[in-house]
Amino acid sequence: MAKRFLITGGAGFIGSHLAERLIADGHHVTVVDDFSTGRIENLDGLLAGPNFRLVRDSVENGLTINTLMASCDAVFHLAAAVGVQLVLDEPVRTIRTTIHGTEVVLESANRYVRPVLITSSSEVYGKGARVPFGEDDDVVMGPTNTTRYCYAYCKGIDEFLGLSYFKQFKLPVTIVRLFNTVGPRQVGRYGMVLPRFAAAAIKGEALQVNGDGTQTRSFCHVADIVDALTKLMETPAAGGRVFNLGGDEEISINDLARRVIALAGSKSAIEHVSYEQAYGHQFEDMPRRVPKLDRVRDTIGFAPKRKLDEIIRSVIEDQKTSGPR
Repeated sequence: MAKRFLITGGAGFIGSHLAERLIADGHHVTVVDDFSTGRIENLDGLLAGPNFRLVRDSVENGLTINTLMASCDAVFHLAAAVGVQLVLDEPVRTIRTTIHGTEVVLESANRYVRPVLITSSSEVYGKGARVPFGEDDDVVMGPTNTTRYCYAYCKGIDEFLGLSYFKQFKLPVTIVRLFNTVGPRQVGRYGMVLPRFAAAAIKGEALQVNGDGTQTRSFCHVADIVDALTKLMETPAAGGRVFNLGGDEEISINDLARRVIALAGSKSAIEHVSYEQAYGHQFEDMPRRVPKLDRVRDTIGFAPKRKLDEIIRSVIEDQKTSGPR
């Protein structure tokens, strides 16, 4: 049965892929985005379609959100600050958009009793040292005078808000902590590592690795992430719960750079730069960030279909055809 979905931040990298998937499945989609980081080009394949509507506005505009919420069946709340660089450069915007936007969405969803899926972030694990990260693990945060942690605190508040609406008002709210999500349309300008590496390798430029490059991450293709988001929205048992969502292949950033160079057929060098050089700020990075995926596997049978080499190739091809963004 066709449904009407609202996607906040739907002109962004993940949101646009989600919109495409929902429309391909026969649903109707309304995207609200203020285009602070979203891109109209991400929606090129949807704009003329009869089942798609775009609204240019901020998720903080309660009047707009109430109007759109009244005519939808469920909402994917993706609107938030994007990338380390933006968080460091614009902390006030990060805090305001993230927390206030979620307040507006939840208040409106509760008024009209609309299920909500909120995308959170692996950042909420802070300095957690127990790897892989589990949804119920304790978290350790840095001091509030270190801007790097403001996004983690904000997303933690988002989760508290969502779970509180579930507990107090029985509003169906699902929280998804996204780990490194990559694929076509992702931009490198906010510090996203894989599109930066791919763009540099294509041009034969040095791949800049922040720090010593021994830090490890796991990457998941956006198509696998979108598939899981749609399934979680369709699963009543997901309400009131928190789910990690990401890849299961751990790799160091040094090895990631080497693999990008090899798969691009590039002769680029690898250049290490300090975090202060990279961001213009003092920065504390996490040595490992790997998700424990048992809960999402048990709930929806999640298993990433695309391996890391395929993921890297898709980003390289996107950079070749569309150019760096």
